[in-house]
Amino acid sequence: MKKTARLMALIAAMLCLPVASKAQNIQVLYDTNRECITTTLEKFTPDAWGSTFFFVDMDYSPKAVGAYTEIAREFCFWQDSEWNWLSVHAEFNGGLNTAVGSFNNSWLLGLTYSGHSEDFSKTWSVTASYKAIPGTVGLNLKKQPHNFQLTGVWGISFADGWCSFSGFADIWREARIWQGTDFIFISEPQLWVNLNKINGWDKINLAVGGEVELSNNFVDKGFRVMPALGAKWTF
Repeated sequence: MKKTARLMALIAAMLCLPVASKAQNIQVLYDTNRECITTTLEKFTPDAWGSTFFFVDMDYSPKAVGAYTEIAREFCFWQDSEWNWLSVHAEFNGGLNTAVGSFNNSWLLGLTYSGHSEDFSKTWSVTASYKAIPGTVGLNLKKQPHNFQLTGVWGISFADGWCSFSGFADIWREARIWQGTDFIFISEPQLWVNLNKINGWDKINLAVGGEVELSNNFVDKGFRVMPALGAKWTF
């Protein structure tokens, strides 16, 4: 199951900074390598204690063949202080697929550093987390539930708001004895053209574009490039 460009809404709204906006979007992407369609629902909500973000991926080929979800909570009780760039990160991941069954559930706990340009046209964050994956067995056939993950997320608005370039990069440890690997990398940069910049289309929150999944030891052993084209509607 692929991961979506998660936490983009979090970064666009700036974790741990005083924000009043909410963000929700649905994406429909066609994966040209796997020849399947993926729908992604993302939602971000800030509050006085931080923010909550979740997404749900569904794969169709042509019927539904898989589902994956992540829910993340950023705790930042100190939003009005000079430490508002730092938050405590908690996250859950899990899913299933008709071909391989359930994916390993994982729980993450860590710290997030976030920042932005003066006009908020550029945003970024880095998260370092402890990652618990119960039931995993390492190459030495011993249990390896204790792992780590590093995540970088970015968002860039350019061309007077016509275009946005965003994405994430994850690297984590997870024992996969069937692949003979322990470390996994995935990144999904996305490029969107925002059609609400067209005269008279200001209420049509549609964007067209897509993403490229760059991964190593994710779907299987080795490096893969998987482009996808699609559209996104922001509520």
